[in-house]
Amino acid sequence: MKLLSLALVAALPCATAAQQVEGTPPVPVFDKAEYMVPMRDGVKLHTNVFVPRGFAANLPIIMARTPYGIEGAERTFNRSYSELAREGYIFVHQDIRGKFKSEGQFVMLRPMRDKRDTKTIDESTDAYDTIEWLLKNVPRNNGRVGMMGTSYPGWLTVVAMLDPHPALKAVSPQASPADMYLGDDFHHNGAFRLSYGFEYATMMESGKEVKAFVFDDSDTYAWYLKLGSLARVNEQHLRGEIPTWNDFVKHPNYDAFWQKQAAAPSIKSVTVPTLSVAGWWDQEDFYGPVTIYRMLEKYDTKKLNYLVVGPWNHGGWGGASGKKLGNIDFGSNTAVDYRRSILAPWFAYWLKGIGTLTLPEATVFEAGSNTWEKRDSWPPRTGVTQKRLYFRADRKLSFDAPTDRSPTTAVDSFPSDPANPVPYRQRPIRPTYGSGSTWSRWLTDDQRFLKDRPDVLSWQTEPLTDDVTIAGDIAAHLRASTTGSDADWIVKLIDVYPESNPGDSTLAGHQLMVANEVLRGRFRKSFVTPVAITPNKIEEFVVDLHTQDYKFKKGHRIMVQVQSSWFPLIDRNPQTFVPNIYEAKESDFKAQMHRVYRALGAASYVQVSVVNAGSR
Repeated sequence: MKLLSLALVAALPCATAAQQVEGTPPVPVFDKAEYMVPMRDGVKLHTNVFVPRGFAANLPIIMARTPYGIEGAERTFNRSYSELAREGYIFVHQDIRGKFKSEGQFVMLRPMRDKRDTKTIDESTDAYDTIEWLLKNVPRNNGRVGMMGTSYPGWLTVVAMLDPHPALKAVSPQASPADMYLGDDFHHNGAFRLSYGFEYATMMESGKEVKAFVFDDSDTYAWYLKLGSLARVNEQHLRGEIPTWNDFVKHPNYDAFWQKQAAAPSIKSVTVPTLSVAGWWDQEDFYGPVTIYRMLEKYDTKKLNYLVVGPWNHGGWGGASGKKLGNIDFGSNTAVDYRRSILAPWFAYWLKGIGTLTLPEATVFEAGSNTWEKRDSWPPRTGVTQKRLYFRADRKLSFDAPTDRSPTTAVDSFPSDPANPVPYRQRPIRPTYGSGSTWSRWLTDDQRFLKDRPDVLSWQTEPLTDDVTIAGDIAAHLRASTTGSDADWIVKLIDVYPESNPGDSTLAGHQLMVANEVLRGRFRKSFVTPVAITPNKIEEFVVDLHTQDYKFKKGHRIMVQVQSSWFPLIDRNPQTFVPNIYEAKESDFKAQMHRVYRALGAASYVQVSVVNAGSR
């Protein structure tokens, strides 16, 4: 959920005069004013206002609110905001409550207020009060306001549009979390995102500014493993001083605390035009923007709800070109194309009344073919067929169903030892935001670094004789058992490049994750009420791999991997059922044997939406 563009832009070069990219109009010079804007409860929020020179007409306001610090944010006018800056907007940046120069108390993802109590405040009232003040106090505004932001600022944008000021006419929440327990930063399907949750909470709640936790080991895999049970975190390091960590410990299940933070209960209408933006390889918040789009879609009677998904990591559409991520080349400057052809026209239409809105409801990038696809919905309602990729004998993967009827023989087994968990990226694993970290691109890493581990199982197709394109939802259905009473199930859908790859030899044999996810076994029936797994009993575990638009090209293979640890991205499951894993004893952590079944009556498979031939 951390996006550094506003917090660290002071390190970027900045011109005092307009800069110009060849073939484009110059970026204007801005006059800056600094204010402490009063909220309804008397708290004042630090706010910077930038008014461009050279525009005679009154201009709309585009506002971004952030917990990451706004000083130096004007450098973005020559980067991620350049396409908008050239067209003429008043930009407003604001530190939210309790962060940097703003007054008040910071509360992580402050829950929506009870509207029956007129004296309560939340992030939506702060956005409302800020807009009201701006309209009255910033000269030359045209009375229309837009909001945008990525990650936490994206969530602040969502909150503002759920209870909007009448002048809020367009929003673009980008990589916004939607539910911190089901699929975003802190948990995925009930499994705790250890390294991210620990490092983000300590960074955000160790003072008014952001302060990274200092590790005494260059490999955080080793540091977290040495830490042992999470029961030691407060005892050895945090001393109960990080509120969000304390909340993790108090709320191990999907209780009212997490449900109240989620966006779903508050979404009951679509009154503000909304452009949600996501990246297929977003390492922090992919679930959120797609989920927000889907929830809004239920109420979108006025056709105000739109979605863009590109081949990006977290925030990869801002600033960078978007041509490459890790070693994967997408063939064009996808981020520049999006900012120029989608984002800028979007705000021009809603805030200035310029142009016509020709944007399809869903604009998604299809990696593999490296083309933008226009859809009238997401996932697609037509032109696709649901198919199953079955696990077969000899580690084969096939669209053909298995024929073996005996679960006793049609089974693959693997050990899972909490003392030796599977690393989620190649070691040494640097701190999430530390020097040398590969966090921003790890989802495109070559998965062959795990090829010799006995606790990672793989099934793959023969080389494809034709292209196979998937577009829509993906779900793994595992028939599995364990000798323990709890287990995590991690599933990856992978594109295996040919060993001979003439176009780019660096990708020869590369194993690219197309989709991936984890399910904590105790939550297979309910995220609210965990249930122990009966040892050695075959059960179905459904792992939602979310959604994708991807072309597996002729000559490539499709692979599925299954494992039961992903460390320290995900905390270690003791594999012994305990009421609260944060309070587990060292003796609870036990090695177990897991089995994945592939018989006709107990088949394991990944369900995908395959694009019909000739449907495009």
